[in-house]
Parts: sequence; C-alpha cells; structure tokens
Amino acid sequence: MFFFRGDLSALQARPQFVLLVDELVDAGQGIVVSCHGSSVPADRADTTSSAGTTWRNIGRTVTPVATKPEIDFPDGPAPSELVIEDLVVGDGAEAVPGGTVNVHYVGVEYETGEEFDSSWNRGESIEFPLRGLIQGWQDGIPGMKVGGRRKLVIPPAQAYGPAGSGHRLSGKTLIFVIDLLAAR
Repeated sequence: MFFFRGDLSALQARPQFVLLVDELVDAGQGIVVSCHGSSVPADRADTTSSAGTTWRNIGRTVTPVATKPEIDFPDGPAPSELVIEDLVVGDGAEAVPGGTVNVHYVGVEYETGEEFDSSWNRGESIEFPLRGLIQGWQDGIPGMKVGGRRKLVIPPAQAYGPAGSGHRLSGKTLIFVIDLLAAR
C-alpha cells in the first residue's frame, strides 16, 4: 500500500492507467490517496489479479495536466519589458519570490522561433530555487499557482544580458512557456 498527499499531477505520468483508489480523502491541503499496489491498465480495472488483489475502479482516470506546448509567436517588435501571460491559471500552492519550484518548460528565441531548451525533450520536469535563475524567471514565476501554465516573454536585460555578454543567448529576447508542478 502507498500513500500520496498533494497535487495529483505528480501521478499523471502514465495517462493510459487508472488510479485504483481504496480511499480518497480531502485533507485540506490536497488529496490523500490510499492505493493497493500501483496503477493498472484501464482494461484491468474492476478485476481480480492472479495474486488475489481486487482492483476497484472508482472512475478516476489519471490524465496529464499538460503536454508540451506549442508557442504562438507574436507579431511586431520584441518587447523591452517582461511580459507575463497566464495561459492556464492554477489552483494549487503559489510560487513565492526566492522559493523553490518544480516545472516543465520550453524556451524559444523570439525572433527566430528556434527552440533552445525544453524539459519536455528530456522527459522529466526540473526543480530549482528561483534565486539562481535569470531575472525574468525570478520576476515572472512568483504569484503563479501549481497547475498553471504561464508564458513569459523576457527581454535581454532580464535574460542573458546584451549581445556580446558571453552567453549564446545574450542579446536575445526569449519566450518561455512554463507549467508549474510544485512550489515550496
């Protein structure tokens, strides 16, 4: 038996599976889920295994919160200020300045649309303290809630500095689409 407390998105890596729940309790700060074994394929729900375990499907299909986003490119010149756009407003814990976040993200260059980084391509989210990131993330993520998706358009001054600053992305305006999976 295992117990899970918190945002169910952490259990959503296998969308073809059904979470077989013995107990589902609203614990105020999320959901406590008590399950026997693990998840099983949806076509095996409400069956008995060879070991005698009965899988009871209460209809809670685990589906991904998000997939890798497609980025719509704006027309016109790049902005000189940070642009924050909530694409999906989350309803979980809120990211705070200097806090630690777990995110999935994709980053592209504003002018060319070339993707330069993506946690989605690596197949796993990443966790880090905001204080160690570029200023656009430090300013653009606080206030975001778990379960949300936010687009940040970050000018060079809040990214990697002016052209010639020594980073391959210096002098470039960047677009990030960020899915907030956890915040503390």
